[in-house]
Amino acid sequence: MNERNETPLERADRNFGELLQELRVTQTGVQFLFAFLLTLAFTPRFPSLDTVQRATYVTTLLLTVIAAALFTAPAAVHRMLFQLGAKRLIVRVSSRLAAYGMAALVLALTGSVLLVVDVTVGRGGGIAAGAGAFCVLTGLWGLLPWLLRRAVSRRDD
Repeated sequence: MNERNETPLERADRNFGELLQELRVTQTGVQFLFAFLLTLAFTPRFPSLDTVQRATYVTTLLLTVIAAALFTAPAAVHRMLFQLGAKRLIVRVSSRLAAYGMAALVLALTGSVLLVVDVTVGRGGGIAAGAGAFCVLTGLWGLLPWLLRRAVSRRDD
């Protein structure tokens, strides 16, 4: 038992439920980004994109697909393993898939900002905005949780 007075299986069930809630939030964002990127290729201005902008577009689109795949993979893992008594494994693998999905989403959002600002303002502005987006996202989604985890670990020692 632990401080919540739950069994290991109850804890795994709770952790999986919390993970699914997190995935619901991120999946919606990925779906909007993917839809936005898909429509760009059919706009009148798309043919005028230069080689760098097209490469940024294709890379960003593929990163968005990878993020979507990683965020939905836990459902497939659960579907295949849920009746095999492997809930703790499902939670561990699904959590890792979600973390990789967040990394892919950071890159996809960075690429999206880079592309849009590059097209509207220019290459220098696009690079600056993309770098800024990358710093903000990695700071909030990577550095902040890591610092909080360290603080909690120190408190518990």
